[in-house]
Amino acid sequence: MATKTNAVRLVQQAKIPCREQFYEVDEKDLSGLHAAEAVGMPPEQVFKTLVARGEKTGINVFCIPVCCELNLKKAAKAAGDKNMEPVAVKELLGLTGYIRGGCSPVGMKKKYPTFFDETCILWDEIAVSAGARGHQMIVPPQDLAQLVGAVIADIT
Repeated sequence: MATKTNAVRLVQQAKIPCREQFYEVDEKDLSGLHAAEAVGMPPEQVFKTLVARGEKTGINVFCIPVCCELNLKKAAKAAGDKNMEPVAVKELLGLTGYIRGGCSPVGMKKKYPTFFDETCILWDEIAVSAGARGHQMIVPPQDLAQLVGAVIADIT
């Protein structure tokens, strides 16, 4: 049994219902689609966490279904910025405390503006990274959004 991550602890401390799912990591395939398949959930219900930099707003966090692409124009608009660019993978750990394939919207090094794709409200629960590769937490999306102060917006 893997140890509890900081992200899971924070969700549980907030009294948010949370189930954990663990799966075998394939270093050659860190995709969200692989994670969705591994935990047996539809890709529309499993959300990946992406980090981008706005021209004016700086670092922003976006959670979108693993089967979708972040629309940078919509992301910039949601964040109140003109432009938004993904951060380089090599910057991820320093900015968030997480590595690619294990980036959670919960428990980042700093509190960044966070946005969840509006499709999250179609589900009673969604899966997001628990902060480690091969570890997902399944939680109610609105409770999670409230915990991290996320805005729910059209970003895909």
